[in-house]
Amino acid sequence: MRLSEAFVIQLDTEDAALTQALYGPGDAHLHQLEQALSLQLVTRGEEILATGEKGNVDRATRVLKALVQVVSQKIELTERDVLYAVQLEAQGKLDDLHDLYGDKITTTIKGKEVQAKTLGQRHYVSLIKNKDMVFGVGPAGTGKTYLAVVMAVTALKEGKVERIVLSRPAVEAGESLGFLPGDLKEKVDPYLRPIYDALHDVLGVEHTARLMEKGTIEVAPLAYMRGRTLENAFVILDEAQNTTEEQIKMFVTRLGFGSKMVVNGDLTQIDLPKGKRSGLKAATEKLKHVSGIGFSYLQASDVIRHVLVQQILHAYESESQESEAGS
Repeated sequence: MRLSEAFVIQLDTEDAALTQALYGPGDAHLHQLEQALSLQLVTRGEEILATGEKGNVDRATRVLKALVQVVSQKIELTERDVLYAVQLEAQGKLDDLHDLYGDKITTTIKGKEVQAKTLGQRHYVSLIKNKDMVFGVGPAGTGKTYLAVVMAVTALKEGKVERIVLSRPAVEAGESLGFLPGDLKEKVDPYLRPIYDALHDVLGVEHTARLMEKGTIEVAPLAYMRGRTLENAFVILDEAQNTTEEQIKMFVTRLGFGSKMVVNGDLTQIDLPKGKRSGLKAATEKLKHVSGIGFSYLQASDVIRHVLVQQILHAYESESQESEAGS
């Protein structure tokens, strides 16, 4: 067993504000590095005294120097960004970190820049830009819905589409929409909350409401899509893992000229009745060789929520793999 040694990491930032942004509030970013790489880090201005195995100190040095380049772009780091940098370093992809934060997609109503935060997200956004139909598959928290809505709003603002159509199956209710109280919008709204949150973030509540009143943004239950052809529209189907094979075939064949379609879902959270095969799973298998369709498979490493969410997903994945191995 190797003994821990003490090393000095020299950052050469020459800027106290930049150094503080790198360390994070209360040195929170350094604490993430300590936990991730089994190190003890003590700050001395622009120097860090690192105690631990030399290999891990070298890794921390590479990560910190890469993050210096990020904060020098006036980008606000989060603890999640620090952990992602550690993951990229382990994969030999740390050089990609600098470019990751350079491509702004849009700006929220509060002036905050929206951009891909992981390589998986960057690939997903790139597919949406370059393909007419994209399937986004991955766990909760990977930004599938949010980024799809942001890309839809951007296309609308740039005049690339004339309207946005949002749809989602209502499987979770355990009953058909007809038995739920209220008008069509009131029946579907609870299932579209993540989409509304994204719209409000980018457009604001009032502007979103106006566009919905004009029909520029349309909420359409999956059951109401049959028989339509959607032209010059950006169409999003969320929670597609809860569609049947017949439903998703019906939906993807609604694509018309001048339109884009994004189909999102999480194959680990299927709420269909037992024995019913997920339409999303079937579609990704049947359509994988269709050249005009893009497939983005986001991973737990693309989760951008609280750092605990990624650890929770890993725990569940490990248990699922152990169960499959034992069966």
